[in-house]
Amino acid sequence: MAIDKWLAVTSVGLFAMFAGEMISVYYFMMTVPLDSVVAQGFQPDPKLIQFVSIGAAPAGILAAVAFIMSRNYGSKQIGTLIIVGGIILLAGNLIAYSLIDSFPEVYVTDAVVFVPLLFMALSAPVMAVGSSLVLKRKKQPKKRFF
Repeated sequence: MAIDKWLAVTSVGLFAMFAGEMISVYYFMMTVPLDSVVAQGFQPDPKLIQFVSIGAAPAGILAAVAFIMSRNYGSKQIGTLIIVGGIILLAGNLIAYSLIDSFPEVYVTDAVVFVPLLFMALSAPVMAVGSSLVLKRKKQPKKRFF
């Protein structure tokens, strides 16, 4: 496989990792007892920033680089991988956002509420970029008759 396909595969993996991190930290906030030793020093905002910088930001950069490398000739495989990454990002953040109602009030901050919404909104351009690659027709070489 070419490097652009590997970049797209890696971006899908990082999108899945970010979705898993978000779901796991939101599930933790939902289930941990507030009087436990683990919950005493837990702050959700730095964790969310850490997860964005480890998972979502590199995934978006890799998807953009894969798009830039293949935008001239179009690629159904790379476009499909980018679309799958956007779907994973959307689904993971939908699940994480649905868990917010079950949190104790201590954990409900602006970042906890708005980070899933932000990445749900960012999944639409990711899927649009992927679909533009899928729909792009390959350039036909010009025939020279003379």
